Amino acid sequence: MSDPHIPALFFLQVGIILLVCRLVGWIAGRFGQPQVVAEMVAGFLIGPSFFGWVAPDLQASLFPPATRGVLFVVSQVGLVLYMFCVGLEFRTDLMARHARRAAAVSIAGIVAPFVLGGALALWLLPAGGFFAENVRAYQAVLFVGAAMSITAFPMLARIIYERGMAGTAIGSLALAAGAIDDACAWVILAIVLGTFTGSNATALVAAGGGLIYVAAAVLGARPFFARVNAAAECGGAVEPWMMSAVLIMLAAAAWFTDLTGIHAVFGAFTLGAVMPRGIVSRELQRRIEPLTSALLVPLFFVYSGLNTSVGLVNTGWLWLVAGLVFLAACAGKALACWVAARLTGANNREALGVATLMNARGMMELMLLNIGLERGLITPTLFTILVMMAIATTLMASPLFSYFYGRERPASDRPSPLAADTP
Repeated sequence: MSDPHIPALFFLQVGIILLVCRLVGWIAGRFGQPQVVAEMVAGFLIGPSFFGWVAPDLQASLFPPATRGVLFVVSQVGLVLYMFCVGLEFRTDLMARHARRAAAVSIAGIVAPFVLGGALALWLLPAGGFFAENVRAYQAVLFVGAAMSITAFPMLARIIYERGMAGTAIGSLALAAGAIDDACAWVILAIVLGTFTGSNATALVAAGGGLIYVAAAVLGARPFFARVNAAAECGGAVEPWMMSAVLIMLAAAAWFTDLTGIHAVFGAFTLGAVMPRGIVSRELQRRIEPLTSALLVPLFFVYSGLNTSVGLVNTGWLWLVAGLVFLAACAGKALACWVAARLTGANNREALGVATLMNARGMMELMLLNIGLERGLITPTLFTILVMMAIATTLMASPLFSYFYGRERPASDRPSPLAADTP
């Protein structure tokens, strides 16, 4: 039977998590860091790396293993809703408008870190202790390559808007390149998850299921959403049944993609991306995003933090590996994006600005790493090293962007969110 005290302990955990996230957010804001960065750091602090080190007995009593399952499930709901909102913000028109330069920056930002990450994976695989025993070389290469290649697209978008750059050339370029990068990294991860089964049939089911889902989303869900949006526009309001219909489809999308062996976040993101922009998408975002960002996403960061233990990196060899991972991540991403931006006509200031934004990993990286840990691709040691890299590159983004590109424009000069969302 389940422990009757778990619900009460879970609510206490939620209160502690939100309090710590807000306190760290207040401190981070004084250093020009966005709230999402503060939540990443807060998750790290609440876990065994800090809280468990300072007060191990108290940390163990407040976050016992028995509650991990509840925290995991609720955080997965948050991820699905969050990725759906990210999909709603995904703008294909930006990619079309800045196709040449965005493609160059994106390709450079994928290929260079992927090659370096793949080389690191091949180097680490024989050493043992970083990957599961049954992981093959190509799976290790694909996973670490994807982890190195991913960009914190939602955070990148937030920084650009907060600085009033949503309609500028550099803002549009960074958003387009970041969107392409993330899409490619998730495709690579889907391939890894589809092959990491020991069964070719299961891998084929994952690949086939993904293709079937994308086709159903484009050919079935998109026309349905268009009709719902037309009805809402005609009536001048989004009716409750419309919200319910979208949420039912979102739950079905998450269920199907997880069932096929990919992950629920793929279904959520794709469904949001195919939804036509209009009154329904705006209302969904208005209702879902605040609660998701304020309540559910912090739970995911803490769940990641509970799986992260700096104590696992306890030898000079492991710290050397951590340093090489960090250097490879920065050299592969930032340097490659800077070179690509310069070669396609950007001035040095713009190229450095794009490079620093593209180098941030953020929440997207943590999602990828958690999936890898859950599916048994990587060990907690490599998970911790990659989380440390993700936090460090994310912390660097905002101050380096301010240093290379300049401070944000005054609030009165910023474009409105509606203006930024209008093609």
